Amino acid sequence: MKTFDGLGELEKAVGTHLGYSGWHTITQEQIDRFAEATGDRQWIHVDPVRAATGPFGTTVAHGFLTLSLLPMLAGEIYTVEGLSMGINYGANKVRFPSPVPVGSRLRAGIELIALTPATMGYQAVSKVTVEIEGVSKPACVAESVAVLVP
Repeated sequence: MKTFDGLGELEKAVGTHLGYSGWHTITQEQIDRFAEATGDRQWIHVDPVRAATGPFGTTVAHGFLTLSLLPMLAGEIYTVEGLSMGINYGANKVRFPSPVPVGSRLRAGIELIALTPATMGYQAVSKVTVEIEGVSKPACVAESVAVLVP
């Protein structure tokens, strides 16, 4: 994990790749719990028997489940000392180029695109790419926006 000594040091990293998270396995229990929390119980996610004969040959994670992992994965990549809090502000762009079959291992890589003053602290924009182990196309590519408050 990369540790930045304050926002001034983070600002020097704009335009660079900050690193990668560890690998995390997507389980059927995780998919099922996400389906329960969101009400998205589409069979490609929660019915292993039917999904076995479907287009992916198994159940797949919800795209928004993959997206929801970004804060956890980013927390393994870098931290900024001296902040009172970080707030998820949203995403400018999100795409899901590849499905995530149950049992897949995912990791994220982050490139810091911008760090600009905001009403409350600084706005950090990062390009986050979630990779699937052994798959050439990523599971998710998102331009994530956070507000970092000193």
